[in-house]
Amino acid sequence: MREKHHTAARPVTDGLDASLAGPDMATAGHPLTVADVLTLPVLSAGQPQVVTGPDLLDRPVRWVHMTELTDPASFLKGGELVLTTGMPLPEEPAGVRRYVNELADIGAAALVIELVRRYHRAPDALVHACEARGLPLVTLAKDVNFLEVTQVVHALILGNQAEEMRRTQRIHEAFTALTLRGAVPEEVVRAAAEMSGHTVVLENLAHQALICAPSAGTVEAALSDWERRSRATPPAGRTSVSGPGGWLVTSVEYQGESWGRVVMLPAPPGQATPSAFGPTAVTVLERAAMALTIARVIHPVPWERTAHRNLLRDLVGQRHHSPMDAEARFAALGLSTKDCSFMAVLADFPQEADATKSEALLCEELRKQGTQALVGVLGPTRLGILLPLRPGRPCPPVVEHLSRTVLELAPGATVSAGSEATGLFDVARSFREATRVTEATEPGQPLPPERSYHKPSDIGLRRLLFALREDTRIQDFTERRLSRLLDHDARHGTDLLTTLRHYLDAAGNKTLAARSGCLSRETVYQRLRSIERILDCDLESGEHRTELHVALTALDVLRARSRKGEAFRT
Repeated sequence: MREKHHTAARPVTDGLDASLAGPDMATAGHPLTVADVLTLPVLSAGQPQVVTGPDLLDRPVRWVHMTELTDPASFLKGGELVLTTGMPLPEEPAGVRRYVNELADIGAAALVIELVRRYHRAPDALVHACEARGLPLVTLAKDVNFLEVTQVVHALILGNQAEEMRRTQRIHEAFTALTLRGAVPEEVVRAAAEMSGHTVVLENLAHQALICAPSAGTVEAALSDWERRSRATPPAGRTSVSGPGGWLVTSVEYQGESWGRVVMLPAPPGQATPSAFGPTAVTVLERAAMALTIARVIHPVPWERTAHRNLLRDLVGQRHHSPMDAEARFAALGLSTKDCSFMAVLADFPQEADATKSEALLCEELRKQGTQALVGVLGPTRLGILLPLRPGRPCPPVVEHLSRTVLELAPGATVSAGSEATGLFDVARSFREATRVTEATEPGQPLPPERSYHKPSDIGLRRLLFALREDTRIQDFTERRLSRLLDHDARHGTDLLTTLRHYLDAAGNKTLAARSGCLSRETVYQRLRSIERILDCDLESGEHRTELHVALTALDVLRARSRKGEAFRT
């Protein structure tokens, strides 16, 4: 049996992170551990072997205690690395068990025994007792100066404590600066993630993730199945690790009551960031919670609405790393994407309207109606709405109901819709289409009586040219095709442009053109010949007639813009 325990021992450096092999082994914000101490040159010279508890070497070492007493636990407070030559160990197994039990009960970090004077291999009774109580047992094959070990380790511990104090001070100063300049909650959460190296999430009491600042990971990994995972993590009265996921959580308050909580997630396995939370992580999270409480007072707009607005803007701007990230963030806000398609809707208000106020009114009205939609301000007078479309519900009635709701809240608004998007990552295309529809819609554009919103199929030639009216190529084309005729009418007092319009509207039928202009056919024939001569074109040519029709429509659009500008200046 003794030989079995001897062969089971392994070098302490096996399996340890290379970053722990030196005097500066303590990870920033994390205490010195048993593994850290065993890699110190002053102790590694004794050829340490881990006999029991190889998976417990991450225990923090609060102090080092040399002892040759039979009851050393009476002088300990917990967290000590106990060094002994083995001289005081009792001979009988019961005494060895009592010795180990006392160390384990007080919370000693580990027991290190030197196999030089009394023992040359670890006694079976000691090995069994340490295994039974989960106390790491380390043997030293060579003589080690215990006084040197205590000096080195204590210097490191005190140095780490001093550095921790300086680090805590820097954290306080950073969050104080954020608070003084009125930082928004997104900035606070992002700062917490950057300082800690962990993903940080802000959620409300309904377990909706409003802000996620991922660190060395994806939004999808952080927010996947968020509500279930969050509900499995019980609330904590103070900052503590909670739930099956090992989250570090602390409460965020508003006006003396709990508003939500800020969560720090452990790093996934295999990443450089430690999965355990040290003092720095706790300090960062608590200071972030305080800064968020103050930000909640400074920024009165409900953070749920801000979260919806930010998500909508990110979807419109395609600022997601992947479709899965977008879906995870969407679902974490309590919005379902299952079996859904989507429709982008834009509501443009008159210049004097307040889009933010309209946003609040529309959100409240949709909530009363039980309509699930993502609403957010996209501009000073523009509101964006992402409307989920459920299976079995025809799209036009749903959009029409939404449009009429918008117009009831803000009369005079213009509502435009894009085409249906099959998934969240296709939403940006639908919003681009809705934007083009809005740009192609002239003020007061008539609509069919059964419809109160504009859609892509409404864009005909006139709407297309209206949308492109600022393009100098359209202006240049119109001038090249019609300027000579316009100049002729201006110089001679004629109205050949109107005759040309009647002729083109009649699709080249001279009789209808004469009737529209209340002219004789001979007069129309004469005027058309003059037009052909002035414009150097053939009005019997379908291509020439098409070009002139487009130019005339563009001219109407450009003149409408000029009249609108004059009225505005007046």
